[in-house]
Amino acid sequence: MTETLTPPVVNGHANPQVSLLKFAPEPPGDDNHEGEAVDRPDNPLADWLTVPDVPILPTWARSAASLKANTAALGRLCLWHARYHLLRAPKYALRTAWLATKGLWRAVRGLWPTLTAHDQTAPVKALRAQVKAKPEDVETAARYALAHRQRTITRRWRWGAAATAVAATAVGWYLAPLPVQAGMVAAAALPLAYLGRGDDVQLLDNPTPPLRIDMSAQQLNDALRAAGLLKQGKGDDEGPRITCVMGPVRDGNGWAVIFDLPKGGGKTAADVLAKRTAIAAELGVDEIQVIAARVRAAAGGNAGRVSMWVADDDPYLGDPNPSPLVKAEKFSVWEPIPFGQDARGNRITVPIMWQSLFFGGLPRRGKTFTQRLMTAAGLLDPYVRHYVADGKGGADWMPMKAVAHRLVMGAEDDAVEALKAMLKELLAEMERRFVLLRGLPVSVCPEGKLTPAIVEKYNLPVIFVTIDELQEYFTAMERDDREQVINDLCRIARRGPAAGFISNFASQRPDADSVPTKLREIITLRYCTQVVDQTSSDMVLGKGKAAQGADASVLSEDHRGTGVLVTGPASFVTVRADFLPGPGFAELCQRGRALRITHKQLTGDAVGDVTAAADQAGLSIAPVLSDCLDVMRHTDRMHTADLLDRLVNVDEDRYGDWDAEQLAAELEAAGVDRTTKQVKVGGINRAGYRRADLEAAVPAELLLAARRVEGEPTTPPATETPSGDSPDSA
Repeated sequence: MTETLTPPVVNGHANPQVSLLKFAPEPPGDDNHEGEAVDRPDNPLADWLTVPDVPILPTWARSAASLKANTAALGRLCLWHARYHLLRAPKYALRTAWLATKGLWRAVRGLWPTLTAHDQTAPVKALRAQVKAKPEDVETAARYALAHRQRTITRRWRWGAAATAVAATAVGWYLAPLPVQAGMVAAAALPLAYLGRGDDVQLLDNPTPPLRIDMSAQQLNDALRAAGLLKQGKGDDEGPRITCVMGPVRDGNGWAVIFDLPKGGGKTAADVLAKRTAIAAELGVDEIQVIAARVRAAAGGNAGRVSMWVADDDPYLGDPNPSPLVKAEKFSVWEPIPFGQDARGNRITVPIMWQSLFFGGLPRRGKTFTQRLMTAAGLLDPYVRHYVADGKGGADWMPMKAVAHRLVMGAEDDAVEALKAMLKELLAEMERRFVLLRGLPVSVCPEGKLTPAIVEKYNLPVIFVTIDELQEYFTAMERDDREQVINDLCRIARRGPAAGFISNFASQRPDADSVPTKLREIITLRYCTQVVDQTSSDMVLGKGKAAQGADASVLSEDHRGTGVLVTGPASFVTVRADFLPGPGFAELCQRGRALRITHKQLTGDAVGDVTAAADQAGLSIAPVLSDCLDVMRHTDRMHTADLLDRLVNVDEDRYGDWDAEQLAAELEAAGVDRTTKQVKVGGINRAGYRRADLEAAVPAELLLAARRVEGEPTTPPATETPSGDSPDSA
């Protein structure tokens, strides 16, 4: 027997002349074939031997956490059904008794032919007729007598057996203990109730409500064909059909289906999204009930695969969902902000760091309430500094006076000047931060952007730039000022995110005149409530978004707080935003002020807020005096007529019927002593008020605690940028 060796050297010779050894075959080199033997192109079994690249276990069984969650869900489902039916136990008992009575009647009626020997009655009657016809026939008479006697015997022993069984059961039930008696009643009642049920009668109630709509693969094919997405067949041939990857199946309060369009038709998933209204009409539902989206390659899809969910009813109606921020003690804006829920009830969160936001839509559709959700999250983060401007000058953003570093209310001349000054301050702060970040070592600032560690170590809070009713400022400005403000806003939205600036803009009329295209196009996240048409929707969400399915014009006036959220070029979802009412927002502002005082981050105009200082000191000032100070925050004097107009804008219910005399009387009762009743504003001398006279009515300790601050930077000047390579030197 020869020995097998590998061939490198034999007895010191690399190439022996004579060898009695058999060498092992050399492994094939890399230059012959690429890959394993199974993958070689000349292997006819390559396809058959290829291991499928699919998971062995289903999605719900691939992790212990998933198994645990599904087991818990099954337990909750069983508990719910048990409580549902236990509550209806008396109803079920009465229904069982009634059905058992019907079943007993049906049982007796079914057993009566047996007890009366009905099977033997027909021959007896026939013989009786023959005897009557031929009385002299002795043989027939004998046969009749024998058959009658046999029927009588059969009846006797059958009735006897039935009576014995009933008597034995009654005696046994009487002698048995109570639990056994109950068991015997149940053992008899349940079969009788089952016998007494009808085709449309059920013993137990169905906890699942009847379906509002129904959907099958055939209905979906018919709808797509009617919408022009599938070719019509010829003759008896129906034509091409979709391939359902999943469903249609019930999914929550609707039907879910994933399907592939047939090849050769030239239609894509984008065509299906564009035809959503036509598909909804063919399915017999409103287009708001049809939620369709492309299935991307990352989820196993392709350009012709569509995921569709058809709701039983409008999924965006009903009681609003309260914002979870109301109960939160603190929040970090570095985490995604809870924003709302989609049609299926899934929680939608929005990451806002390095982003800019734009909100648009018709008035009184919840646009401002939704915009305030982002600001509310920043209120609970003490290392967020707020710059707020409200072109309407109403009460929506007035609670921010307790927190905002800068607060501009209204779009009058003084407010416009304050807005321009605020933007200049923001630009200066942005450039100063970039100089500082460039000077930090890579170990501290690896990407040249703000980080949570830099925020706290160098006291560089994240800056929220919130501007509501943007169109009011643009329409109130001259052309040159308007262009300058637009350029400033573009610089902040384009370069600011790296320095920790988050732009949060909103407008009712997002057209080229009210909000220029060059400003809207650099916004990364957009949200649109109801608008009048697809053109207006595209102005907010981006050109061509309506054709992709992101169309806010399908929303109705009942969809307050609901809008389309666009988070990327091909990513959008219709969201029912969380509800944060005005009082809740005001409470968050006070909590945000307390957090900033604790962390020594209260700066700017918020330090000089008299009302907030009064609340903090446990004192109170007259509401009219507080409101007058708020509307005069950008000027030291104001005419009475202008002051009344601004008060009405803040609270129309309170000040709508006031005149100059009532205003003077209320302020006098609040302690205001006017040094002069005439003030000159813009070269015009009329009746009015001086801010100094109003502040004189405020207790001196409040003015001392809430002295106005001009907003000096809380970080060292840029000229003191650290140098060196270590974090300590920075």
